[in-house]
Amino acid sequence: MIEVRQLRFAVATADAQNFSRAAEAMRIKQSTLSRRIAALEARLGIKLFERSTRGAIPTEQGKAFLSVARRILTDIDNLQTTARAVSYGEEGRIAVGFSASLMAGNMRATIGEYMRRHPDIQFDGIEADPERMLSDLKARIIDVALMPSDAHDAGISRRSAWSERLLVALPKDHQLAKSDGLHWSDLRRLVFVLPSQGVGPAMARNLKRRLSDQGYRAHLIMQDTSLGSVLSTVPFGRYITLATEASIGVQWPELTFLEIMDQGGPARLDYAFYWREDNDNPALKRFFELISERYPA
Repeated sequence: MIEVRQLRFAVATADAQNFSRAAEAMRIKQSTLSRRIAALEARLGIKLFERSTRGAIPTEQGKAFLSVARRILTDIDNLQTTARAVSYGEEGRIAVGFSASLMAGNMRATIGEYMRRHPDIQFDGIEADPERMLSDLKARIIDVALMPSDAHDAGISRRSAWSERLLVALPKDHQLAKSDGLHWSDLRRLVFVLPSQGVGPAMARNLKRRLSDQGYRAHLIMQDTSLGSVLSTVPFGRYITLATEASIGVQWPELTFLEIMDQGGPARLDYAFYWREDNDNPALKRFFELISERYPA
């Protein structure tokens, strides 16, 4: 059986990329750490690290294992924190999945208002892509999901939430930056980078579909990073990206955000809430009371 402590040793070694530094961080002898890692590799039947004079570098198989190990340790730590919290969560718990930006906008305002109104309900937020959120809904890991999707699954209810304008994020010195607004056809030769998680896949689908409707192919790269990280590197001039209006709730002094005109109005991304029909969590009921108040159907 794999022990939690072995997972912590493996993750610490991956973070330090060095057995000596990892052992120091864990306050154990290096020989003990090395033996524990070797025993874990033997049990798994795979090599987690490439050992060399430079240190310990995770193998490809090791990276996959360590990714799962980090999630397990996070869940364990969260459980321990929850168990220690006496007053927080006295009136229940709600887990909300979302792929909307929390930089600003409706989702951030909704979460903030819910937490203010119900200080004794434990609020857990999980940012993920729509596919994972649907899976988590079915497994009862989350109570409700907000995502830009039109999913239809047996036993899953849907309620429209709101829409946000889709914007193009350009470097301030880009040739299109002085335009009043853009059309999809203006974007046909530009290279886009979008995050593979969160709202990225939905924006990518929109971009591909709109350009394809006009006979063009989107030049698109998906990266395993956050939208905030992509926006931070757009000023370097290698590519541009899409964002929602929630992203402009913070200052991006090196960027220009422009609307995309789509069939007579600005292009928009529609969001909806999803939840299990048989979910009778009182905290979820209070969540939808707030949603109905702020965003009437």
